[in-house]
Amino acid sequence: MPDKISECAPGRENSRQNICVHTQKIVDSCLNQDCVEDLRVYLTRNSQAALDKATGAKARCCELIHAQIDVEPIPYNCGHFTVDVTYFYRITGDINTSGLRTCALCGLAVFNKRVVLCGGTGGAKSFSSKQKKVSCDSILHCSTPEAIVEVVDPMILAARVLEDCDHPRCACCTPDVPSAILDCFGEELVFTGECKRLFVTIGQFSTIRLERDTQVQIPGCRYCIPTKECCDDPGCAEEPCDIFSKITFPIDAFFPTDTDCCGCDDPH
Repeated sequence: MPDKISECAPGRENSRQNICVHTQKIVDSCLNQDCVEDLRVYLTRNSQAALDKATGAKARCCELIHAQIDVEPIPYNCGHFTVDVTYFYRITGDINTSGLRTCALCGLAVFNKRVVLCGGTGGAKSFSSKQKKVSCDSILHCSTPEAIVEVVDPMILAARVLEDCDHPRCACCTPDVPSAILDCFGEELVFTGECKRLFVTIGQFSTIRLERDTQVQIPGCRYCIPTKECCDDPGCAEEPCDIFSKITFPIDAFFPTDTDCCGCDDPH
């Protein structure tokens, strides 16, 4: 962000000029508070080998690493769209082995969610010089609104290990996981052939919205210009002690809080 907003031009201090801008208009949105029960965790090879011989396991943190979004129009319901979101989570925790020994647990969980939102209708097709790649899908779906999903990392509510699994989620199909997601775990994930399976229950807060391009006029007579001078000499940077002196004293760090450092306490 610029450091300073300049004043109006001389002689025009009290004037205002309409400025046309291109932006995104939120057409429809919704709030979600999802409690996902018994979400299967696909463990890494080493974690699964340890779990098969373990007496129990404890999931501690759930980190959202990616959300895959797909928007499709609803037939015979003009202006409404389905938003399908596939969430990919990294689950970490501890596996209890013999005695008091524990080892780290790491795995992938996948959650699919669908919502229906009103995205309006766009009669005009929009094209941009920045769009270099042309595909059949982009040509046929020019009027589809853009879906935006905002999520905070979920919290672990419960976890359990099942043997000889007859749970309905045990029979589910292997999820289609992009290679980039698999690379985040550093080793192979186990999808079949395990003796024990880990399931977690998570709570997640999110918002989903549909946006469309629009043009609006706003009043303005000022321009944003930076005031900080550019410098490529390390000597012009602020002194470490000067930077430290501007940091607010962390009072909260000296008092206990209700949650642990990662905010993922398992109440069970």
